[in-house]
Amino acid sequence: MVKNKEIRRGPLIAVLFAGVLMGALDISIIGPALPAMQASLGIGERSMTWLFSIYILFNVIGTPLLAKLSDRLGRRIVFSSAVALFGLGSIGVALAPSFGFVLAARAIQGFGAGGIFPVASAVVGESFPAEKRGSILGLIGAVWGLAFIVGPILGMVILSIASWHWLFLINIPIAILIVAFGWKLLPTARHSGGKPMDWAGLGLTAAFLGSLTLALSGIDTRDALGSLVGARVLPFALSALLLALPLWLVERRAADPVIRPSLFSKGQLRLAYVLSVGAGFGEAILVFVPTLGLAALAGYGITTGNSSMLLFPVVLAMAIGSPLIGRLVDRAGPRPVIIAGVLFLSAGMLAFRLFSSSLLPFIAAGAFVGIGLSGLLGSPVRYLTLGETSDIERSSAQALVGLSGSLGQLVAAALIGAIAQSGIAAGGSASRAAAYGNAFLLLAALGIPLLAAALMVKRRPSRTAAAPAGAAAAGAGD
Repeated sequence: MVKNKEIRRGPLIAVLFAGVLMGALDISIIGPALPAMQASLGIGERSMTWLFSIYILFNVIGTPLLAKLSDRLGRRIVFSSAVALFGLGSIGVALAPSFGFVLAARAIQGFGAGGIFPVASAVVGESFPAEKRGSILGLIGAVWGLAFIVGPILGMVILSIASWHWLFLINIPIAILIVAFGWKLLPTARHSGGKPMDWAGLGLTAAFLGSLTLALSGIDTRDALGSLVGARVLPFALSALLLALPLWLVERRAADPVIRPSLFSKGQLRLAYVLSVGAGFGEAILVFVPTLGLAALAGYGITTGNSSMLLFPVVLAMAIGSPLIGRLVDRAGPRPVIIAGVLFLSAGMLAFRLFSSSLLPFIAAGAFVGIGLSGLLGSPVRYLTLGETSDIERSSAQALVGLSGSLGQLVAAALIGAIAQSGIAAGGSASRAAAYGNAFLLLAALGIPLLAAALMVKRRPSRTAAAPAGAAAAGAGD
């Protein structure tokens, strides 16, 4: 019996891994294709940024909505639907007759991708015993580092033999296989209890998150304070502010809310969201590492063409570290791992500020950041969240972890850009490298409140001693 269960769980892990990898690769693989897409679609630099912005916007909206539907309808149907939507969006991008059609297809891709990771994490909580969850979440978390290593290389290989359209068409057979095997392997339990769907909450949540994301992404790093009252930020910020109160009131009264107020009442869950924001801050610096290296390491032959290689130590540390950290979480619990993650992340940011002019310390700083992100992203915080939630709220809680990270990325990106730009504009002794270094120094200082939060995490979450509700279901029919 045990052997059959292991055989069943092995393919289930493979399905979850493949689904998350497909979504992660789409973010990293598109980079090499941007010049070709720009020429093919006949668009400018400003329009090109919407290829990312529209994806992020609908990813943020899709994350809580699809997670909630998976709590109600079951993991199998929503995970499969999310992957199918991602595949449908990929077809749309590849066959799009116009740039507007491309943006619509990217929106579908982003919305579908929003449901893949939180539902996959919830499946781990339902289908595997507590002592194995950390390892599996760590394996899935390693996907992000692997994607950022493989994605650009795969993109360049495909572009050398075919057009950019094939970067998206290759998603189709992969999506079909994931849906086919996922339909057989994923759990089907539903947790709605016959309660009515929270349609008002669904609409308000989408409107609130959409407004908030547009406001944050509209901040101009060249004039951060001035842009706050501009047309690209202020209307959306006001809209998010006005929607916050009715959203909260509707969700408090709903029989089965999209965002459960109870998910904010537990201290350990609030800590998980704070730590996820910190992880999002760490992820945001990845965008600026090549720019910092280009300014600080010019004497080492770093150019615009090879500066992205400076991210390799970060993503390699994440790819290797995440599975190992997952095993540590299973053995020691999330608390010591999260504390170590915060310390490594802060040390890496500080090293970028102090030693950015030397190549080997720069590489070491990147590796520290990668290890630190492994200690916050993926298994430790998600393991904590799984242990503090029941089946009926598990996917929604995972979605809030993901949302916290996304909002942290948006805020930190605007913050880093604003600090760096103000330093560059000041001129004098404030060089470009020093300006970006000062931004990294501020994020390193934010490690102090993150460490305080990490120290308050329980050694073992409340529910890890209990067998997961889906564990028996995972073995049913073996």
